[in-house]
Amino acid sequence: MTETISQRELRNESGRIMRALDEGETFVITSNSQPVGELRPLRKPKFGRKEDLIAALRGVASVDFAQFRADIDEFVDQGIDPRG
Repeated sequence: MTETISQRELRNESGRIMRALDEGETFVITSNSQPVGELRPLRKPKFGRKEDLIAALRGVASVDFAQFRADIDEFVDQGIDPRG
């Protein structure tokens, strides 16, 4: 959604505008009632930093892959025959 705001609103309501940008909203900025620019959010990175992922996973229990595979096989048919 695009909202039109004046230069004065941009100055006085910067906190609200920054929160709206963070939520994906776009703004058209006016000066003397004439559009002069567009303020839009940058695309967020698709991937997190490796260091952040490692920190988030620190302390997580390790996975027993044999048990994990057994659990998957119990609930999911992974045969190659077509399901008719």
